[in-house]
Amino acid sequence: MLAEWSTLSVAALLIVTAATVPGQALAGAAQAQPPAGTPVPPERLTVMTPATAAARSDRRPVAGGLYDARANTTFISWAGQYEDNFVQAYNHVTGAWSAPVRVGEGGNDSHNYPTMVQADDGHLLVFRGLHNKELWVARSARPHSIDGPWTDTVIPEGFGATYPMPFKTASGEIFVFIRETARDFDRSYPTDTRPIKYVRSTDNGLTWQTSAELTGDRWAIAPTTRADNMNEVYIGQLRYEPPRDGRPEQVQIVYTLAGGGPEGHLHDRYHKNIYHLSFSPNDLHFRAAGGNDLGTSVDDAEQEQYLKVAETPLQTTNPRSPDYISLVGSRFDGTPFVLWMQIDTEGVLRDYTGVWTAGGWDTMEIATGVRVRDMYQAGPLSWRVYATIEGSKNGISTFLLYGGTQWKPESVVPTAKAVQRIEVLNGFRDPARILATGASSDRDVSVADGDIYVIGRAAGPKPCEDSTDGC
Repeated sequence: MLAEWSTLSVAALLIVTAATVPGQALAGAAQAQPPAGTPVPPERLTVMTPATAAARSDRRPVAGGLYDARANTTFISWAGQYEDNFVQAYNHVTGAWSAPVRVGEGGNDSHNYPTMVQADDGHLLVFRGLHNKELWVARSARPHSIDGPWTDTVIPEGFGATYPMPFKTASGEIFVFIRETARDFDRSYPTDTRPIKYVRSTDNGLTWQTSAELTGDRWAIAPTTRADNMNEVYIGQLRYEPPRDGRPEQVQIVYTLAGGGPEGHLHDRYHKNIYHLSFSPNDLHFRAAGGNDLGTSVDDAEQEQYLKVAETPLQTTNPRSPDYISLVGSRFDGTPFVLWMQIDTEGVLRDYTGVWTAGGWDTMEIATGVRVRDMYQAGPLSWRVYATIEGSKNGISTFLLYGGTQWKPESVVPTAKAVQRIEVLNGFRDPARILATGASSDRDVSVADGDIYVIGRAAGPKPCEDSTDGC
């Protein structure tokens, strides 16, 4: 079926679906996420709106929420006014959303990124980083529930945290990758020295160790000596992949660099290049796509020799290109691919993919004007990409990416307002598949008037998109 479907014309793949009334319960039972190896046809999606005119978020597409099979509940996290952190719960039996629950103070910091994992003891953990200062974790009072008073504590080992990106391993260990501004703790470093480190917990988030304690390395990803001053690391996405098909668990990471460039030491003046590496929670080693073992930390020489996917120029026009957000995944044979955005000197947004081959990274431009947000594996050869379209005032567009190279428009999902961020929910169960945060009308953290949308496949029969469905 997949081969026949992949040759359909672009016009036949365009499907426009109607949104439900905000907060409306869906009829029928929710449908489970199909296995990665199952071909998935174009789908009829529906929109729920758990919160209106309440949200803002600059979060990367990492750990926005999750499905808890034991509770048959989807949990989401998001940031509201002053970047205060909230959670909500969707009951898959009743089809009802809880009211928002405030679990942490945002500190007026749009960088704090509320991100969620569920510990093996069932408790929900919501992390936030107060920009360049502290890493905090809010812990639910009860397992498998957002009810009751949450505890909110600082993780001292996460000092200097910005952009927390957590994941949980097969053994239940919890890692949180964070970025540190080195100058805040050692004035000998310039402002554009901002490397990556992490903390790890082996007791469900109660106690933590730093990557320095675990490995002896001050930082984990640390290009701190570049002559062009591009010593800041912006992780676009990290993706935990469980062990499967004889391959051990790993975390795929894609990132770009930032810094002052030829103008000296300036924070986030320019962006440059796309890099990929993987991290093994079992031995704490980083590895290149070609298999090179880089040990427990990566410096600039190693990233340039082994990790570079694409060389991009420093641009005085649209200098923050590549974009902060980039996506990463694995193909059917386990080789990685990345998807990223660049804005050219004329202001055109261009979309690129990079695929690892025996000869190195093959890159190609696949689209223009598509702001990619997140994706998940929809079939043995395909990934479904969620995006917004430049110039569009609302709506979410979906695309299928085959083998990391073939790009197919698929559907358009209307939303009442413009969308700023989209995240695939971990282990999702329809109709709660993606979390979409509406764009706030102002950058000031005192303004939070975006909507929260949760979108997924509606209950009922799949569309009859070709004769192989037996319709």
